[in-house]
Amino acid sequence: MKTLVDYTARKIAESINVDGDVRKDIWKSAQWSKRLVDMVTGDTGMYNTQTAVLWNDTHLYIAFIAEEPLVEAYQTERDSIVFLENDLEVFIDGGDCYYELEVNAANTVYEVFFIWKDAYTQGSKFDIPEFDVHQSQAYTFGGDYDRSGASFWKGTHPRGVRWAFTNFDMPGLQTAVQVDGTLNDNRDIDKGWSLEIAIPWSSLQLLANGRSLPPVNGDVWTLFLGRFQKLMVGGKEVQPHPAMALTPHGIYDTHLPEKWSRIEFVE
Repeated sequence: MKTLVDYTARKIAESINVDGDVRKDIWKSAQWSKRLVDMVTGDTGMYNTQTAVLWNDTHLYIAFIAEEPLVEAYQTERDSIVFLENDLEVFIDGGDCYYELEVNAANTVYEVFFIWKDAYTQGSKFDIPEFDVHQSQAYTFGGDYDRSGASFWKGTHPRGVRWAFTNFDMPGLQTAVQVDGTLNDNRDIDKGWSLEIAIPWSSLQLLANGRSLPPVNGDVWTLFLGRFQKLMVGGKEVQPHPAMALTPHGIYDTHLPEKWSRIEFVE
């Protein structure tokens, strides 16, 4: 039986010059998603956000359009916590591991590589110097949601804890942003911002989980494509931040690969 998919990514013959401009002809030929929805409820997202995915033999390409009347991004140091403000996010599921990428409107990049603790065993494919759990930027992580009482240490996911490697840099990653307005100047109303991402297939070996690189026609990968939005009401920051996704989770937790969108790669 054919796997149900949430989005179809079309293969292209050419390469994309990653400059943040999603008005290029190549993106006009892509299938742009519907407006992203509230990650929990599935209701319409507070601002229009759409995404598109293309690919060729060398790269995975992802684009976003984000409506935002007051474009802000004050986090400028790489791997700073950009989700404390507004950001666009991509997660890629690799079975026993997954990758998180966040980018804000200043093109500040935040990356983490997660490995499920039950998969990190002596002699496994993850037991390599790059993922040395004794280095200072390796942490254990139990997920976003409800770590109190019985779930305090392990979180609520059946697989429990993940190792989180915050010093991971995806080889060959390219990101670029264009702002349609004035960044960090709220004296006028902006239209929003756009983001382009390119990741070499050759850098996704661990995440391929035995699948072909590049994909073959009909392969399905699981990705989170979403957005978090800082919202101030009455001088106070709304918590948790409004979260939008291509497909809803039914719960306020981004780190649920089984809830992410199924992306089919077609020629």
